[in-house]
Amino acid sequence: MPEFDLLVIGGGPGGYVAAIRAAQRGLNVGLVEKERPGGVCLNWGCIPTKAMLRSAEVFHTVAHAADFGIYADNLRFDYAAVRQRKDGIVKELTDGVAGLLKANGVTIIEGHARFTSATTVEVVEAGPSPIFEGGPRYAAAPTATAVRTVSAKDVIVATGSVPAVLPIPGADLPGVITSDGAFGLTEVPKRLVVIGGSAVGAEWANLFHEFGADVTVVEMQDRLVPLEDKEIGTALVRSFTKRGIAVLTGATVTAIAEAGNGLTVTVGGAKPQELPADVVLVGVGRRPNTAELGLDVAGIDTDARGFIPVDEHLRTGVEHVYAIGDVTGKALLAHVASHQGLVAADTIAGHAAHIDYNVIPAATFTHPEIASVGLTEDAAKAAGHDIVAAKFPFAALGRAKSFGDQEGFLKIVAGKQHGEVLGVHIIGPSASDLITEGALAISLEATLDELAETIHAHPTLGEIGMEAALVGLGLPVHVAPPRKR
Repeated sequence: MPEFDLLVIGGGPGGYVAAIRAAQRGLNVGLVEKERPGGVCLNWGCIPTKAMLRSAEVFHTVAHAADFGIYADNLRFDYAAVRQRKDGIVKELTDGVAGLLKANGVTIIEGHARFTSATTVEVVEAGPSPIFEGGPRYAAAPTATAVRTVSAKDVIVATGSVPAVLPIPGADLPGVITSDGAFGLTEVPKRLVVIGGSAVGAEWANLFHEFGADVTVVEMQDRLVPLEDKEIGTALVRSFTKRGIAVLTGATVTAIAEAGNGLTVTVGGAKPQELPADVVLVGVGRRPNTAELGLDVAGIDTDARGFIPVDEHLRTGVEHVYAIGDVTGKALLAHVASHQGLVAADTIAGHAAHIDYNVIPAATFTHPEIASVGLTEDAAKAAGHDIVAAKFPFAALGRAKSFGDQEGFLKIVAGKQHGEVLGVHIIGPSASDLITEGALAISLEATLDELAETIHAHPTLGEIGMEAALVGLGLPVHVAPPRKR
């Protein structure tokens, strides 16, 4: 007789949500976690970076307080206090998740899980992970002690991902770190080179620049955040450059070497050069965290990149084994993992559930913020859509002007004949909050007419969706109409 109805391996935003939902459905649930609950999102990603970015944002606002008629003298920051605030927020949230698991009757099993069959795992003691004590996180170190065998009727693999390692000479030198290692820095580096201009790299570049670091971002594509709409990435390059962050696009790092008390980063491309650095932060992607899981023992296949293929209900090719979150390679986002967790848990409990991968909002917490959902303009054209692309600038919003942050725009990609919303792309203040209207519009198959006819509160940043829809209809009110030819 299995010990549990469901065993979840990994307590991140996918795993703990799946465990809670399954328990709510009446299942006896066990959850194996080798570190603190909350996974990468709460411990090493979403929450801690946003806590530190908020400190940087406050510092930036106070530094420009004179623009608002407020004068602040002797402005300074305490990086140790910034990190301490982050640690406090992380601890509060992870403790909260542990409390929710307990309140829902989920049994938490501490350690590292390793399959011994499709529905049986052994749990061994994992090495320490000093999340709140500085220093880079180190991976679990399974030992031969404290072995416990756990069996379940169904199993969900939710072990997430880890930063990818750059395969170039010097990538293993002291001073070369990943996003995980960045949390171990006890002071702001004077010279920072960020390899990779996607969301992770752009956010860390933004954060350390605000705290006074000399930052250079190296990106192999022709713009930053290359997965975003082309105009968004180009706009972020302009914004970063204007603020003093050096951006090298169409460039690749070929080597990192020690140089005196620092490092030298060799960059190839149209303009080969060597960049001095005290710290090099590698933010070039992530890989599935499946090492030492014993997937082969359970018969669980992976694709060429190491991700676990799943069907629409998150089932793997092995009966009674499911996978959710980053290990599936669908979309490496915490909110996708959570929704997958709900779908998998409901499916196991016999309830209908589904996930629509065509409507996944994403956000990058740079300054200005970036958020998007649906098709980019290029993707819509490539898919054969006859489109209209409509933009409205934050500079034309009264709320943005009074707020003191009017950089950027909202762009709607819509079908030309019927006006159906295909994509929404934002760069500007509160983009991460504003994108929800875009996701809802696509999910409900809303049109430009329906967005334009929906009364939006004034003065708000949210008006920008309505204003962009009016532009798309050729009826702009608060920007000049296009010139007649």
